[in-house]
Amino acid sequence: MRVSFSGHAMSEAPHLPPTQRSGAAGNPLPWRKGRGGLTSSRDLGCPSDAVPGACHVTKIAILLWIFAVAVRLILIDQPYVDYWSWRQSDVAAIARNFFEHGFRFGYPQIDWAGNSAGYVGTEFPILPFLAAICYKFAGIHEWIGRSQSVIFFAVSLPFFFLLVRGIFGSSAATWATFFYAFAPLNVFAGRSFMPDMPSLSLGIIGLYFFLCWLGDGRPAPLYLSAIAISLSILIKATSVVIAAPLASIVVGRLCQPRRPSGFTVKRPAMYRGMAAFAAIAVLPSVAWYWHAHQIAEQYYPHHSFGAGGVRLESFSWYWEIAQQTATSSLTPLLALMALTGLFVAPRGKYGCLFDWWLVAMVLFVVTVGYGNRHPWYQLPFVPIAAAFAGAACAFFGSKISSRVAAVTLSILLAASFAILAFFYVRPLYESSAAQLRDAGLELKKITTTNALIVAADMGNPTIFYYANRKGWHFLEQRGIYGGTPKNSQQAIADLERLHRQGATHLVFTANTLWWLNSYPELTQHLSETATLVEAAPQFRIYKLNSVAR
Repeated sequence: MRVSFSGHAMSEAPHLPPTQRSGAAGNPLPWRKGRGGLTSSRDLGCPSDAVPGACHVTKIAILLWIFAVAVRLILIDQPYVDYWSWRQSDVAAIARNFFEHGFRFGYPQIDWAGNSAGYVGTEFPILPFLAAICYKFAGIHEWIGRSQSVIFFAVSLPFFFLLVRGIFGSSAATWATFFYAFAPLNVFAGRSFMPDMPSLSLGIIGLYFFLCWLGDGRPAPLYLSAIAISLSILIKATSVVIAAPLASIVVGRLCQPRRPSGFTVKRPAMYRGMAAFAAIAVLPSVAWYWHAHQIAEQYYPHHSFGAGGVRLESFSWYWEIAQQTATSSLTPLLALMALTGLFVAPRGKYGCLFDWWLVAMVLFVVTVGYGNRHPWYQLPFVPIAAAFAGAACAFFGSKISSRVAAVTLSILLAASFAILAFFYVRPLYESSAAQLRDAGLELKKITTTNALIVAADMGNPTIFYYANRKGWHFLEQRGIYGGTPKNSQQAIADLERLHRQGATHLVFTANTLWWLNSYPELTQHLSETATLVEAAPQFRIYKLNSVAR
């Protein structure tokens, strides 16, 4: 990847790509004038008057795109038993319930609400809804849900390249795209049936179009940006942090005493545009999340996804998140390069965009301390780190005159990052919930469709998804998982309460079989009130005796 250590973009005009240096509409981000279209052949193709190396950069970007998508297709049909199984099983359950119980878009259902409907407050459920539609034609398969993240990633990657190129130049953009495409956290999120990757992808697309509007002045990119940002926040409420880089650009523009070079939008038009942008980007989310709140208030288990995450934690808690982000999420190499880029990246017209995005993410992690126990909450750090790392590569490249040294260092850097990325992403693919899936499939075989399962599953709903049965987590407290019992008496009381509510079966899996030894009174109670119907090394299933109600 010799382009990375080519100093052309950085040395000539640090914050402007070739299109602007040649006077192309004064806009560093490509938006073709004329009728329609995002880019022209000057932007992504190889015209006869292209600057030296432009075709080379484009070919590398295309190869990165192909390889990045291919990597995410590995194990695309893997069951939801990987490291993030519980979150994916919830989304998959919502999709299947749409498919089996009617496409009631505003009423997403989970499986762990016992004999109630199980309506919950969630993000805008467009992803499980689309998956349910696909189920109509292809049947229920894991690859359908996982493919959504792959598609969104694939669509957004060129926009990320163009966004970074417009801010830091082509050399930085090429390296940034490489880091972004293969960072461990992004690879795994980019093939998981979760809203995080689609939301981030839409946010990146929205940022790109917003900067296009500022440079071009046409309404089309403004509305495309507003729609993309709106969907990003609808799909994942935490994506609202993207307001920080947007606001920094707008404030910086409005604080200028006169219209700066390269900004086409005049102030009156900007005020009108921002009003329209805010209405499109914000109002749908306000309406949906108000509706989701009402659903959670009205229906058992009275749960909203992400509830309780806003909580300050101890310093050790945040230090652990920082360590995890710098190692298994980004790799130490990318973290180091990003830290370097933070100091050496050029700060041109849009150069502080990633700075403010970084500040917003740090504040988000601090404020939503408990919620950030989940690594996917830190996914937006990946494009931020990749952009700064790309800028660092371009900076160092501008200092190297030897072609041999440039090629050698490029290969060494790319190979080192690839090896580290593989080392850190591989454990995420390993099965951590296979026993839950096995128990669920066995329950599906031996129970009737109206059976209600009490699952000692540590709060992981994978067992319900693969059993295709409803039930409760055990222990159950106010509709959600209540943790490990303090003693046998608590476990017995909770089990009997659920039994009276209609529970028919109890299941223990490998991670809770120890309860039967640690709570002898519970084991004795089961011998008197239930029948062991299936015993395997990874699970035990009891049929609860009928009770008079």
